[in-house]
Amino acid sequence: MNLDPNTSLALMQATQSDSAAKANAAKASANKSLSQSDEKMHAQLDVVAKDFESMFMTEMIKPMFEEVNKPNAMFGGGKGEEIFNGFMMQEYGKLISDTGGIGIADAVKQELIRMQETADNPRSAVGGTL
Repeated sequence: MNLDPNTSLALMQATQSDSAAKANAAKASANKSLSQSDEKMHAQLDVVAKDFESMFMTEMIKPMFEEVNKPNAMFGGGKGEEIFNGFMMQEYGKLISDTGGIGIADAVKQELIRMQETADNPRSAVGGTL
């Protein structure tokens, strides 16, 4: 089987979107039992967790592109290219996060939920005594 770069990229994107769809279906079934306010809070936590993962991925790929994407001295460089590269890195981070990411968003969401529950029930966090 001979895969060219375009075929490999399409295969990777299809796999990631399939994984993301399965994860979203699992999340949807778990969230069915939540009340409206809990659903709204969980939706906000999803957004915050995804934003965090996007930002994290952006920071992780910046050093890679600093070495790989050096501008051509004759036709590249300058402030415009620096700004564009920053925006491009942000979009790459969002794309990675939106297509399944590396699992940071789920861990961040679970930790935020745990922190919220602790704030709502301080006695349970300290073993029932205050």
